[in-house]
Amino acid sequence: MSDTAPPVLLEPDPEQPSVLRPVPPLRQPRPPLARPTLAFMASHPAHAIALGFGSGLARFAPGTVGTLWGWAAFVVLQPWLSDTGWAVLIAANLLLGWWACTVTARHMGQPDSSHMVWDEVVAIWLVLWVLAPANLGTQVAAFALFRLFDAVKFGPMAWADQAFKGFGPRGGFGVMLDDLAAAFCTLLVFALWRF
Repeated sequence: MSDTAPPVLLEPDPEQPSVLRPVPPLRQPRPPLARPTLAFMASHPAHAIALGFGSGLARFAPGTVGTLWGWAAFVVLQPWLSDTGWAVLIAANLLLGWWACTVTARHMGQPDSSHMVWDEVVAIWLVLWVLAPANLGTQVAAFALFRLFDAVKFGPMAWADQAFKGFGPRGGFGVMLDDLAAAFCTLLVFALWRF
């Protein structure tokens, strides 16, 4: 039996950021989960949301599958929602995604697993909503550009991805933020192309 004590995780004190304090046991990450399962997804509502209601369980390219799920959901919902409805839905799901990704990251023991795809879902909704009404060619181009910016992670995506890493609310915010940066860059390309 080993006499080595488990490592103590430290985090900045909210009132004195230069002082580190031990992370409370309930907030400590679990041992990393390599790939989530259906049982893991069903074990907590946050898991189902963060994993895109199953789209994040894909073995290959879960971010792309999650984005496709988001695109399909947009097409289904678009006839039923006004601009105000979309604004409310996107804003509410950004907050919901922040919470869900914060909880799921801790339970998976990974700060930003590629299987957490709710960030892609909400970001592609934002892109398609701003571009609407858009024909199929425009939607395909938006999907491809968004996936490129999300995968390559340069400039604003790299900054967002690195500046808000870790477990807890800061890390959950970072999961959502880098995809919002990819959405912004996608929309910027369309704005420059159109004007």
